[in-house]
Amino acid sequence: MDEIRVGLVGLGHRGLWWLQSINRMRGYRIVAICDAIQPLHEPALARLEHRKDVAAYRRYEDLLADKRVDAVALTVRSLDQGGMAADGLEAGKHVHSEVPAAHTIRDCWRIVTAVERTGLIYQLGEQTRYFGLMDAWRDVVASGRLGRVTYCEGQYIGYYGTTQFFQDPATGRFFSVEDLKSHPEAKPTVLHVMPPIHYLPHELSPLLKVLDDRVVEVTAMSTRSPSYSHPEIAQPDISVALMKTEKDAVLRMATGFTQPVPSHDHHWYQIIGTKGRLEWRRSPQDKPRMWLADSQMHDFALVDWRYERTDAPVEAAGSGHADSDYYVHAAFRDAVLGVRPLEFNVYRAIDTAAPAILAADSIEQGTKAMRVPDFRPSASRPAGRMPAEA
Repeated sequence: MDEIRVGLVGLGHRGLWWLQSINRMRGYRIVAICDAIQPLHEPALARLEHRKDVAAYRRYEDLLADKRVDAVALTVRSLDQGGMAADGLEAGKHVHSEVPAAHTIRDCWRIVTAVERTGLIYQLGEQTRYFGLMDAWRDVVASGRLGRVTYCEGQYIGYYGTTQFFQDPATGRFFSVEDLKSHPEAKPTVLHVMPPIHYLPHELSPLLKVLDDRVVEVTAMSTRSPSYSHPEIAQPDISVALMKTEKDAVLRMATGFTQPVPSHDHHWYQIIGTKGRLEWRRSPQDKPRMWLADSQMHDFALVDWRYERTDAPVEAAGSGHADSDYYVHAAFRDAVLGVRPLEFNVYRAIDTAAPAILAADSIEQGTKAMRVPDFRPSASRPAGRMPAEA
């Protein structure tokens, strides 16, 4: 195989961006699209020069039955997302999925065991782990210059405004809170029921890569729902999780979609060790900081780390998210075509999803401490077999 025939599922804003990115990359060919909202099909097909060869489906089951489809690009925003990924694997398709991987621990196990049984590729399309700054920080940590890492912070506080929370399910058109009175057809989207903390993979993925670690315990709390900023939206403004890792570091992780913030930079990270500290910029006008105790540094030094990579190939330009989307799609392509194994494998992907799911469970159960399972095979769970508790 020298080309992956892709069926793209979910034709919202992110789906169209994936369609555009994948369509221009060597090694991909889009052969099918799928969305339950039929009016979204034409805008997707219009972006494809070979549209006459592309099948359009409203039912996911029909796309999975298409023998031309080698792999599913899953860009849906749905609480069934993890189950859909597992269904794709069980139907014999490789799966390339948007964040988050799943919304239940059972679906996490379904994805893992399906990969183990089939040998197919599952890639979580989490791009922040490919930021240039994260490779730089991983080198600093791996060299021992920070000493033993004891504390990290990561947060995704991205103001989504009021335009992604209400949608006409017949046309796919989104409406703002201000539009609701004149548009009774507008219905709450999945963002009303998805706990914001479920979106933590964008913060956990890069930090766990830097630390070469995984989360073993989590507890969390949040403000109440509905939003204080926009009472029409059934979401807490801020959710915060405390996590303990296998290597005994403590992580503070936060998410929020409804609280206005002054910057377009949703992400913020910090790593503290016994011999130093790394801190991402506080605003786009700022610069990242580093302090090393053993380097005659009396205060932070400003370092010009960026999301963009200094070693980015030409074809990465314009791929999205400071060109990091290219690496997500290239990694999946190369793994499916047998060029190189997947670094961000299914276990590492689920390591970013399960703690977030359990953080939401902790909030529901009054900030209860939750143990995070290790999804790798063991003597008590052979590869391909669901655990008894799942």
